Amino acid sequence: MNAVTQGELLRTLPFARRYARALTGGQARGDALVAQALRAGLPQDVPGPLSLFAGVSRMVPDSPGEHITAKQRQLLLLTALEDLSLTDAALAIGLPLPEARQLLEKAREALLAVAATDIMVIEDEPIIAMDIRQLVESCGHNVVGIASGEAEAVAMARELRPGLILADVNLGPGGDGISAVQRILQEQATPVIFVTAYPERLLTAERLEPAFIISKPFEPVALAIATYQAVSGGVSID
Repeated sequence: MNAVTQGELLRTLPFARRYARALTGGQARGDALVAQALRAGLPQDVPGPLSLFAGVSRMVPDSPGEHITAKQRQLLLLTALEDLSLTDAALAIGLPLPEARQLLEKAREALLAVAATDIMVIEDEPIIAMDIRQLVESCGHNVVGIASGEAEAVAMARELRPGLILADVNLGPGGDGISAVQRILQEQATPVIFVTAYPERLLTAERLEPAFIISKPFEPVALAIATYQAVSGGVSID
């Protein structure tokens, strides 16, 4: 029987919301999916906090005809974004470990074949910005500009109209990454991925929150799947 405590549930909830938002491609849809999973009752075959990820995952039907199926997206997000082991991710989704391993390997290969997009980076630390550029380009995408401050980011986005924005939250003296993105989104509908060392600060339900959040430091596969989800719009839960 599932023995998750209220404390464990509350500690896991922000990260389950991050996972659900990245999976569905939006804040409202992701939060609705978490609420739906809680109302339905968490799976009894999954222990502790993992049951919340399982409840969210099992609400989503698979999509075998897609380039990357829903189950493959779940495996990618759970292992790369939420840092679960493949064993735990397979348990959450309800797959045998050998099948999950095979699906994950195929999903990682499929990410390399995804069409590239133009990405604008908002990052005030030059060395980190260089590292991000290298990671982005290693994933097959094109960095069209790097802005170090809020005003510069708004002007650059207006000029370049990127396909995706990868933004740091704290820009030091240059302002605030979230404010910059909010100003940009008033003029154009561009997918955004936030990069932060403190993702829980963006998952408090106290303000407008992003759909895509990557924790620093991050691996290339985490950026690759977040980018794919942001550009493709996530899975359908209808």
